[in-house]
Amino acid sequence: MSVIEFKNVSKTFNRTAGRQLLRNYLTSRMAGKAPEPFYALKNVSFSINPGETVGVVGSNGAGKSTLLSIVTGLVPPCKGTVEVNGRVAALLELGSGFHPDLTGRENVMLNASLLGFTRKRAEERYDSIVEFAEMQEFIEEPLRTYSTGMHMRLAFSVAVNLDPEILIVDEVLAVGDRNFQHKCVEKIQEIKAQGKTILAVSHSGASVLSLCERAIWLDHGELLMDGASNKVLEAYEGRPTTSKA
Repeated sequence: MSVIEFKNVSKTFNRTAGRQLLRNYLTSRMAGKAPEPFYALKNVSFSINPGETVGVVGSNGAGKSTLLSIVTGLVPPCKGTVEVNGRVAALLELGSGFHPDLTGRENVMLNASLLGFTRKRAEERYDSIVEFAEMQEFIEEPLRTYSTGMHMRLAFSVAVNLDPEILIVDEVLAVGDRNFQHKCVEKIQEIKAQGKTILAVSHSGASVLSLCERAIWLDHGELLMDGASNKVLEAYEGRPTTSKA
């Protein structure tokens, strides 16, 4: 059984020309002119099996983040069906769901709850989360006193240390200093070695090749290619690549 399956999925947003005068807006509405739709995704179909690591590539505006948002349930598709079977931890916008007036400890519990984990599970993993984030000295301080880097390290640690079945990653590996970035990559590789499913967006071809055996290429909301990551990147980047494998 697939852990993620898209069947003819489309997602549209209304395209507007920005702010307009009220009389122009009313004239358009009375004339029956509907807002022009913008296809963020158009008839996209694919499936991901348990244990697969899949990269999503494409230029800005290709629909990559929309795809991940649909997988995580943040936005619904307009057409088609989506099935996700498994506990998801998403690294989309690090720190979303954190509250500046709560302490680091309180935010760990809050964020774990938002990710769908029980308080018992969060308490079991609490020490590992704090240790990985290197936040022992500051964990009882309110989040508003944290630097951006501290905030991001804690958010990353919550997501990767709660034993997700499916890990969703959206271009967030530039967390903290170089040593911590290396630590993040090692953690994701560890999750991969455990046989968990990973779906990742990255503008770095090298990152996709090192992490993913398979890649999906989106362009203007359409799926152009789905296959071995080195082959997809050759087509996307227009030059030969060397697979790590």
